[in-house]
Amino acid sequence: MGETHNHDHNHNHNHNHQPPPPQAAPPPAMPLGSARGPLFPPAEQLLQLHYCIHSNPSWPQTVLLAFQHYIVMLGTTVMIATVLVPQMGGGPGDKARVIQSLLFTSGVNTLLQTLFGTRLPTVMGPSFAYIISALSVINDLSDGNFRSEHQRFEHTMRAIQGSLIVSSFINIILGYGQAWGNLTRFFSPIVITPLVCVVGLGLFGRGFPQVGDCIEIGLPMLILLVISQQYMQRVHPVAQSILERFALLLCIGLIWAFAAILTVAGAYNHVKERTELSCRIDRSFLLQSAPWIKVPYPFQWGTPIFRASSVFGMMGAALVSAAESTGTFYAASRLAGATPPPAHVVSRSIGLQGLGQLFDGFFGAVVGTTASVENVGLLGLTRVGSRRVVQISTAFMIFFSIFGKFGAFFASIPLPIFAAIYCILYGIVAAIGVSFIQFANKNSMRNIYVLGISLFLGISIPQYFVMNTDIAGHGPVRTPAGWFNDILNTIFSSPPTVATIVGTFVDNTLEARHSVDDRGVPWLVPFQRRKGDSRNDEFYSYPLRINEYIPSRFL
Repeated sequence: MGETHNHDHNHNHNHNHQPPPPQAAPPPAMPLGSARGPLFPPAEQLLQLHYCIHSNPSWPQTVLLAFQHYIVMLGTTVMIATVLVPQMGGGPGDKARVIQSLLFTSGVNTLLQTLFGTRLPTVMGPSFAYIISALSVINDLSDGNFRSEHQRFEHTMRAIQGSLIVSSFINIILGYGQAWGNLTRFFSPIVITPLVCVVGLGLFGRGFPQVGDCIEIGLPMLILLVISQQYMQRVHPVAQSILERFALLLCIGLIWAFAAILTVAGAYNHVKERTELSCRIDRSFLLQSAPWIKVPYPFQWGTPIFRASSVFGMMGAALVSAAESTGTFYAASRLAGATPPPAHVVSRSIGLQGLGQLFDGFFGAVVGTTASVENVGLLGLTRVGSRRVVQISTAFMIFFSIFGKFGAFFASIPLPIFAAIYCILYGIVAAIGVSFIQFANKNSMRNIYVLGISLFLGISIPQYFVMNTDIAGHGPVRTPAGWFNDILNTIFSSPPTVATIVGTFVDNTLEARHSVDDRGVPWLVPFQRRKGDSRNDEFYSYPLRINEYIPSRFL
């Protein structure tokens, strides 16, 4: 109307004076932001992966990538043995055997999990969740009268084995009883986002703080890895495929050689003991004390000791490892180009993780296993999400667990080198968590509130518990009931567990009915049901027609 009126108005005055310059019609009002660049619609699969869960690189590449997965999981294995074995009274020889047992059980558990568990390319490695419980067992037995430190070590080891065996039934029952999968039906992208984020971010203490233990090795590793793996691959097309996938191995080799030169040149002859332990390549004494060949066997330390007081803390740790694995599985599914794992798959994988923990207890691993976060980050770093690569990596784990001298050679890589790698790998996993928010309404204030409170409390509450836990493993919960303290201290020291509890509760109680679409539930529900999405079977069905022989309630 307005335009027509103006037009007539101008027409009447045409005879009197020159018409004003024609004005351009105002552009139609566009929604804020859309005029300034392309909109990116939600993408269920990452298009820049080179290999997804089914596709496999060539055999030489597969073997090298598998070896890389072995090296990455080795860092956590050595860290856990370094923390626990000296406190248990064990010497370098005991530490070498513990590392061998951890490698062996990780290899077997990873193989089982990729075949009959989630079927995702996740390495099952030793879990830090069990450390508090293990420390409380060590503390309980520290004042016993033992003839030698080695005897105290073996006695403590048997007590830890007993509690691992009993507490594994928690996960077996929760998993194969379908309870854990039913819990994940309460998830929405608004819960998965903070869960996967804190699976990565919650491990910040294992990143730069440990790089700083030996800054002259850790920092060059971090910088060299970023430059060679990201920037230098743009130099030449051949360099791209090599550096993108194998820069990690090249950097480890270079910086390890640099550390060896510093050690031999005497750079660490007059430094504090802690710096020596972090920087020198010969301070672990693993090579001298590891046996050439030793097959880990059940009850190698003696018969397990079952003590009620130590079992409850391990039960808390078993729950925590289940929560951590669940977050890691969601991250792995995205980095492997698969759909989010359905409820029945999450259930059977946690059940299998319980069986794996039972296996750990039999073989004398010092902690239980959980899905390794750093190895999932490695899928994103190399952009190879192939299941076969992870299955081949189990051969390296089992091989190096039997041939101890070779395993000890790689286990003597200084820990700051691993910490530098983790700075990048944990970050990738946290960022994959952020990507789940695209399936919900990012502009809903209710969603922003749930996300914010889950993320912040998921990092802040465990930080309080960790800061107030002493060397003996006593946390801030100090009631007269020791078992109760152990359970609560373990559960609340775990970022993914706290984020799951807070996020699931708030998301399902705060205007949950009215905001089903905002929460992204319609997107997630088909993937959670067994037959909800046609791709679920493609990614998660058992290998080799095993389905036909297993009762359907266990599938």
